[in-house]
Amino acid sequence: MLLGTAALAALGATAAACGKPPPPPDLDDLMAQLDMARSDSRLASDAATTANPAMRPALAAVSSERSKHAEALSDEIARMTGEPTTSSPTPTTTSVQQATPPTAKDVIAALRTSADSAAKTATQLSGYRAGLLGSIAASCTAGYTVALA
Repeated sequence: MLLGTAALAALGATAAACGKPPPPPDLDDLMAQLDMARSDSRLASDAATTANPAMRPALAAVSSERSKHAEALSDEIARMTGEPTTSSPTPTTTSVQQATPPTAKDVIAALRTSADSAAKTATQLSGYRAGLLGSIAASCTAGYTVALA
């Protein structure tokens, strides 16, 4: 009887070891920040295509910065999971065109939301991830208060 119990316990441990480990606790937060960074980058890029010529360089810079944020977040997610990120920046196609193209004001609103979200999330994390999100929050804030002001 004792031998059977030991064998059953060993089988259970082996089966548990073969299963995929649970995702790291910060994964959802970082994935949300990654999605926001990619979205903001596309929004700024789209806004730059119809913006007045004086605003285009600032919108392009914001798009580039948010793209770099997405890359840094993607790298951190890959490091913590051991796998490349599965979220892809592929554009979605729709049959209905957006009624009006995005403006600098739309980008400013998105950056405010992203800055607030990154700052709030940073306070819940520690170490490198907290610093990464704090840096992203600061960059987003600079984007809407300086670059696009």
